[in-house]
Amino acid sequence: MREQELIVYKNFENGELLNDMVFLMENYENDNYEKEELQSLFYKCFHELLEFAGHYGFYGNLWHCYLSNLLVNNENSYSMACEIVGAVEGTINDCVLHDIVILKELYDYDFSDMVSVLEIKDFSLALNYVSSSRESKVYNTRICSRIVELAEKFNENNSPEEMKDTLTKFYKDYGVGKFGLHKAFRIEHKESGADIVPITNIAHVNLDDLVGYEAAKKKLTENTEAFIKGKVANNCLLFGDAGTGKSSSIKAIANKYYEDGLRIIEVYKHQFIDLNDVIAQIKNRNYKFILYMDDLSFEDFEIEYKYLKAVIEGGLEKKPKNVLIYATSNRRHLVNEKFSERGANAREDEVHFGDTMQEKLSLYARFGVTIYFGSPNKKEYNNIVLELAKRSGLNMDENELLLLANQWELQHGGLSGRTAQQFIHYLIGTRE
Repeated sequence: MREQELIVYKNFENGELLNDMVFLMENYENDNYEKEELQSLFYKCFHELLEFAGHYGFYGNLWHCYLSNLLVNNENSYSMACEIVGAVEGTINDCVLHDIVILKELYDYDFSDMVSVLEIKDFSLALNYVSSSRESKVYNTRICSRIVELAEKFNENNSPEEMKDTLTKFYKDYGVGKFGLHKAFRIEHKESGADIVPITNIAHVNLDDLVGYEAAKKKLTENTEAFIKGKVANNCLLFGDAGTGKSSSIKAIANKYYEDGLRIIEVYKHQFIDLNDVIAQIKNRNYKFILYMDDLSFEDFEIEYKYLKAVIEGGLEKKPKNVLIYATSNRRHLVNEKFSERGANAREDEVHFGDTMQEKLSLYARFGVTIYFGSPNKKEYNNIVLELAKRSGLNMDENELLLLANQWELQHGGLSGRTAQQFIHYLIGTRE
């Protein structure tokens, strides 16, 4: 096998298993090695394939799934050029085809002779693996199935050229690496800098799940669609009363436009110092990224908002065109103000009183689109309850339902979409 001759596809993540398997392919008949040593290494690889299946949720031919997973996660000059846009021109195609010839040899490898010589038992189980549970710890079910389907398509390809075309189409349709295969991310601060980590279990919220707020949702989708299409778009601030669907709207946006290349990265305010590092990692990718900041607000002693201001507008480096900031807040003016700051004493004590107030308002002003989510009135709240009950299949007398719903909101935070949803969940959980 010629894996050392690979040009473009190098430095595979989780590539140790590949190296061990190639060693076995090359040496299983080599008398310089003890048969027991080779058997031990093979069973180690067998074990790792099974662990791989349990961790990733794969099934079928685990060797094929393993190789396919290596290819869809290898971020190189070719795969990153093909993500979203598809096939590219130039010499890089010849270099990739050179690699695919080698990788197809690995993919099509017949283990029967090796298994016979080393007297390996039951390796066919790894080549026809039936998963007990397809819940992946790494991918959502849809992505896991797509990689298995890719492995099956590779099996149908009769030539390296066909295999290359199949892989290129996968890059175009689904992307490459963590940004291609996942829709949502969080940040972990490490000594080496900010690490962008996939979130594998994001709520499957749709905009239609949010009853009402049609004008607000329209404004949000229009700005997002302009962003995705490469047009001029604005940073968004969704503000208003608690429990009105601000955060759910942004999660729904992430779900709706994932297929169009939209990705969302959750950022907490204590992580703003890492924003420049995060942006440096995503600015040259072919995806559109929303930096999502939930429940954003600052007390006057908190200075993190200064980092955010510089990133949004004001730093020397221009914010990349593929990055926007969407934030939610219960208050419109994000930096806390006090009545005492606006009184006569404040004006007398503060040398540059106007400058201080402008500093506190300047962050809000950097969001080009502001969208208000207000608490529903009694009629709107009742409509939300009725619609959620209908969607949940609750069969109750309408008058009884609304009577209970109004009693519930008096004891559970007042009129809001969240209160209505919690009430419906309560009914579902307590009814036979």
